[in-house]
Amino acid sequence: MNIKDLISSAIDVVMPASCSVCGKPLGTGEKFLCRKCLLELPRTHYEEINFNPFEQLMAGKIPVERCASYFFYQKGDPYASILHDIKYRNMPTMGRWLTERAAKQMSGSHFFDSIEAIVPVPLHYTKLASRGYNQSEYLAKGVSRATGIPVIKAIKAVKEHSTQTHKDAVERQKNIEGAFAVSKRHIAGLQGKHVLIVDDVVTTGATLLACATVLHNAIPEARISLFTLAAAQLE
Repeated sequence: MNIKDLISSAIDVVMPASCSVCGKPLGTGEKFLCRKCLLELPRTHYEEINFNPFEQLMAGKIPVERCASYFFYQKGDPYASILHDIKYRNMPTMGRWLTERAAKQMSGSHFFDSIEAIVPVPLHYTKLASRGYNQSEYLAKGVSRATGIPVIKAIKAVKEHSTQTHKDAVERQKNIEGAFAVSKRHIAGLQGKHVLIVDDVVTTGATLLACATVLHNAIPEARISLFTLAAAQLE
């Protein structure tokens, strides 16, 4: 056991790690979530459903190949704490761990088979400086770990915008207008490629739609699919 592991073990003795969902101390072999909460994770199984609710949300707005999310969440639901921990409580590694797990569990559906590049939804530099990390980049890296598909930061945030959390669909769409652009140095490399845009959650789909739109406009030949760790109940 190295020094880092010894320190981590000592911290766990004094302040045991707890489950992000139920708050109970984690047992041996458990990581981020206890076995019970992990077993009861409300999976969407969107990757197994033709024209699933996520795909319906995007229909007629932008050409997308496939859309999927790992689990459902609702405001106030215990599983919503996963998103808060990843995004606001300095636990992005839990997101990377979950998306790696998700990609492995979804392998039988062949959802990721033709994907050639993974593009995380970006953060504006002011928000990145404040938070210290882009949670979507960690989520993209988790998928990459499971699939071997490279992560390419091809979309950049060019305009700061306020949080989308308490806005309705129309307000979200207006708030995000002009917020993203495609990095010119990546355009040639993504010509004709199948690109997977990754974010933490889909609710109205405004952020993902904005990213997909700028990518489609800059590289019309690229095929686009979407993946999020979580989804609001879209039915």
